[in-house]
Amino acid sequence: MAGIKYLALLRGINVGGNNIIKMTDLKSCFEGMGFTGVSTYIQSGNVIFGSEETSQIDLTDKIETTLSSRFKYDSKIILVPYPVLDSVVNNAPPGFGDDAGVYRNDVIFTDTTIKPDEVLMMLNPREGVDEAWAGEFTMYFRRLTSRASQTRLTRLISLPVYKHLSIRNWNTTLKLYLLMNGNAD
Repeated sequence: MAGIKYLALLRGINVGGNNIIKMTDLKSCFEGMGFTGVSTYIQSGNVIFGSEETSQIDLTDKIETTLSSRFKYDSKIILVPYPVLDSVVNNAPPGFGDDAGVYRNDVIFTDTTIKPDEVLMMLNPREGVDEAWAGEFTMYFRRLTSRASQTRLTRLISLPVYKHLSIRNWNTTLKLYLLMNGNAD
């Protein structure tokens, strides 16, 4: 794969019957934009690709404009260069992702307009249910599985900041990281 490896996290596709996009069509669209090594992972809109473009702002704009035109919806993506995903995985809080039976673990990716610590202040995690950490590029969030219905994570959906976020569970984040490293196993 030439250039920089990127991960595009598409928001609002294949959810609740809205903005249905087949992954083969999505892959074809990214290839049509001239990107290399394009692959997708699961139906929630995760696209790995290579590009010579170094400006995240220009690249994000190009992708959102093309997706909006091709698939007839208001496209919004979070663009994650490989070094950022590497940092997200390797700088997770100690123990994050462990005890999967006890906790649900999510990574909240932010676009370039908002910082993870700003999101953390808006979220106000529920004591005894939620734990959250602001990283450099993402927010790490875990909640007790047994009390998941009491989490404040769902509060994010009602906040204006939600349109600047994309949430992936920890297992998906790790799988995307392995795929970007060429380790599909």
